[in-house]
Amino acid sequence: MKEEQVILVDPNDEPIGTMGKMEAHEKALLHRAFSVFVMNQKGETMLQQRAAHKYHSPLLWTNTCCSHQRVGESNIEAGKRRLQEEMGFKTDLKELFSFTYKAAFDNGLTEHEFDHVMIGEFEGNPEINPDEVAAWKWMKPSDVKKDIEANPDQYTEWFKIIFEKFYSHITLNNTQDEG
Repeated sequence: MKEEQVILVDPNDEPIGTMGKMEAHEKALLHRAFSVFVMNQKGETMLQQRAAHKYHSPLLWTNTCCSHQRVGESNIEAGKRRLQEEMGFKTDLKELFSFTYKAAFDNGLTEHEFDHVMIGEFEGNPEINPDEVAAWKWMKPSDVKKDIEANPDQYTEWFKIIFEKFYSHITLNNTQDEG
């Protein structure tokens, strides 16, 4: 199987080439990525626990899904594709904001991403892909915030960074969680 390619970008998210995912993470090169947050009508966010065999951050909790866009694929198309692959459902997505972050891991890999954060709505239970996801749960964003503060080692590094921005966005825009 051919290794997945990531889109290398400049600080303005302009593509400058492609590279194998592992090499980009080994070299800590800036590349395009996305993070999806799915919420229900109760204002809860769906979290996933990464599968035990993932090459980094196994069994840690994170946002509903995240990955990398493919060449020629829009952010929304990529988010919908990966949501179906990981969580087994489809929903409309809307892009909220984007930002750049860098997070190093114990195994020598580094996520250096220009991340496009999206939100969608879904009611019901996902049909998780066990190759990607160990478990899932619904949580109110205010409870996620408290749990990250109490148990930071149970969450992915990127989720802790992204969640702060997501929480600020939904709080400032008065969407979903009321506390």
